[in-house]
Order: sequence, then C-alpha cells, then structure tokens
Amino acid sequence: MNEGTLKSKLPVTAVMLIAGVFMIVPFLWMISTSFQTPTEVFKTWLPAKLDWSSHKRIWTGSYNFLPYYLNSIKIAVIATAGAVFLSALAAYGFARTEFRGRGAMFLLYLSMMMIPPQVIFVPKFILFNWMHIYNTHWALILPGMFSIFGVFMLRQFFMGIPREITESAFLDGAGHFTIFLRLVLPLAKPALATFAIIDFSWQWNDYENALVFLQSPKLYTIPLGLQNFILENNVDYNGMMAASSAAIIPMIVIFLVGQKYIIQGISSSAVKG
Repeated sequence: MNEGTLKSKLPVTAVMLIAGVFMIVPFLWMISTSFQTPTEVFKTWLPAKLDWSSHKRIWTGSYNFLPYYLNSIKIAVIATAGAVFLSALAAYGFARTEFRGRGAMFLLYLSMMMIPPQVIFVPKFILFNWMHIYNTHWALILPGMFSIFGVFMLRQFFMGIPREITESAFLDGAGHFTIFLRLVLPLAKPALATFAIIDFSWQWNDYENALVFLQSPKLYTIPLGLQNFILENNVDYNGMMAASSAAIIPMIVIFLVGQKYIIQGISSSAVKG
C-alpha cells in the first residue's frame, strides 16, 4: 500500500475511531458507575476507590438478581437453539427442495416481517391463554423459536453452496435430512454462528414480550428485574449499573465463542476467492 492510499484512508479511519469512542463511552460509564458510591454518581467519571458493595448487593441483597439471571439464560438458550435449528431446516427447504409455489410462499413468508410485533400482542395473549402457557416461560420460548429473519438469512447462505455437493449425495442414496445434517449444516457454521449471536441478543434483551406475557415476579427476566432498581423516590443507579454490567457477560461469551466460526468462514471465502 503506497503513501497516497494511506493518506486517503486516514480521514475515514479517524472518523471511525471517533465513532467507536462515542459508542464505547456508555459502557465505560456503566462499569465506572457500578464501582462508585451513591454520592459520586453524575459527579465524577472515575470512582475514588473501587466500591464492590453494589456488585455484592445485587446477588446477596434484597434484590436477589440471580433468579432473573437464570430465567434469562434458560429462555435465551432454549429459544436460540430452537430458532437456529428450525430456521436452518426451513431455509434448506426453501433453498434446496423444489415444490410448486415455493417462490410465492417465500415472499408471503417474508412479508410477515412488515407486521409490527405490537400488533399481534392481543392475538398472542388469547392464544397463550387458551394453550395455558400464559405467565410461563414457554410464552417467550415458543415464539422465539421461529424467526423470519433467520430463515431469510440462512436461505441466502444455503443458495451459495454448490449444488454439485448435494446432487452427488443424492446419487449416493442420501435423503434430504441426511444431506441437511451431514453436509449443509457443517458448511453453514459461519452463518449459523452469526444468526445465533444475533438471535441470542434479541432473546436476552427482550423486554416487551416479557412485560406482556409474564406476571409472576419469580419468572421475570433481566430486563424486568432491572425495574427493581427504580425506587419510589429515586433510582439506584449503582445497583442498576452493577446488574447491567453482569448482564452483558453472557453476550460477550456468546460472541467470543461464535466469532471463531465467523472468522473461519471469512478466511475460507477469501481463500476460495
């Protein structure tokens, strides 16, 4: 890369650096506030000394944040695993099987993305009440297993897999389910990891559905549990930021685990190119 190219990229790099700093500032403030005393909030960026009392209090104090944490892990893990598998299965059907009206059905399926989720809260409430799953975690898990975005995303990836691979498997006597499990899924690890990270973040941060379909406090997830820090006359910012800091740990773990497959996919694509 010559000197002229470096100079031309310098302004863009500077803008991206500034944007990155602005994006990370709220996270730094969150972590800093979690270690401050109540009198230091909004007065200083850095605590005079690290105060671990807020972090201890959210796990051992009256807030008892652990049940909310476990509820969120349960819902997010089961819903994400189901969404990845079912979306991949449906995407394979739209990408690799021939049937009449496939294109029209796929377009109709995609059109459902234009319907705001808030519009179907009442029908979902009536359905869940009839199924006796209202005020249970299944009211969040079952709908979370079906993702229109996931089907669209994985279908586009599956269509990029050479047909010669699946056709040769058909000639060897393999069926669709065998090809899907043994050939397509291993090749689709980068796309599956990407979708899993995105879907897990959606399930982990879901507030509206939990607010509407969960009534019992013992079933609350982290977004609902954070409301406990909003007191009658003030807000416990230290406790809220400590809980929020703990809440992002699973997101970081999922990203670190999944990024390996994403990088492998990018590297393999570069080599093929």
